[in-house]
Amino acid sequence: MTKVNIKNIGVFTSGGDSPGMNAAIRAVVRTGLFHDIKVTGILRGYDGMISGEFLPMERKSVANIIQRGGTVLKTARSEEFRSKEGRVKAYEQLKKNGIDALVAIGGDGTFTGANIFHEEFNIPILGLAGTIDNDLQGTDYTIGYDTAINTVIDAVDKIRDTAESHDRLFIVEVMGRDSGLIALRSGIGSGAEAILIPETKTDINALLKRLEISRKDKSSKIIIVAEGDDAGGGFEIAKIVKEKFPSIDTRVSILGHIQRGGSPSCMDRVLASRLGVAAVESLLEGRTSEMIGIVNGKIHFTPFSSAIKHNKDVNSELLKIVDILSL
Repeated sequence: MTKVNIKNIGVFTSGGDSPGMNAAIRAVVRTGLFHDIKVTGILRGYDGMISGEFLPMERKSVANIIQRGGTVLKTARSEEFRSKEGRVKAYEQLKKNGIDALVAIGGDGTFTGANIFHEEFNIPILGLAGTIDNDLQGTDYTIGYDTAINTVIDAVDKIRDTAESHDRLFIVEVMGRDSGLIALRSGIGSGAEAILIPETKTDINALLKRLEISRKDKSSKIIIVAEGDDAGGGFEIAKIVKEKFPSIDTRVSILGHIQRGGSPSCMDRVLASRLGVAAVESLLEGRTSEMIGIVNGKIHFTPFSSAIKHNKDVNSELLKIVDILSL
């Protein structure tokens, strides 16, 4: 296959950070150098692209980062890049520094910007799915999702210890403003009595009935609720439960941003490495304006326009499992 003449690839992370982003950066840098191509790190996402915050990357630049959470290139959400003027500044900075292709690591907002940028300036861009929410079409798993759900599992296991000791009900709120995939898998994995997610309408009466049945049989109870659930977050659900069952010792735990941090799991490190290698080699093959993911264990390409704003359907089998195992 004929290779495209690319001399300098810019790599950046944008939007919310996720564990495994550093592994992806490392893979992009080392694959580029393997193919005798320069790789330039762009600090602070699109904002850094606009202001020209560029860092030449060498092998040593990415040494000892595969195990680190967060992103060594930093990240930001850029209001200026939303304007045509901001994108013109970004393109001029890329030209000035000889960057002729991009690898964007992020989620929905990152790829929305990348899609517009490619349409306006025709610069080759490929995206790596990096978000803890796992809510992008075109990949079975996103970079950071596996680590995030394991972080939730670890936290809920600890919470259950104190719930068991005090005969308490804990309502644990996890991240997921638009997607309940963190709540769904971590809820099944932690043995939650109920899981409330944005994708399905919450039946409060059914929830209260389930608690009524289980309160005599179980000394501890855990409800996992995604922050974007239609019935409200953790405190709102707790208020409803307390009104119905004032005798139940009900507590709320908001896990918050601990779900984004921490050392990435082996699964996320391998996923990020596979996607990073594929990004560089696919740019050299002439691919552009696509998100790279993994579907059924194989590298898969999805146009940015299809990957963005298309949240995944919830697996009906997992919903069935929740109902069966929460008895």
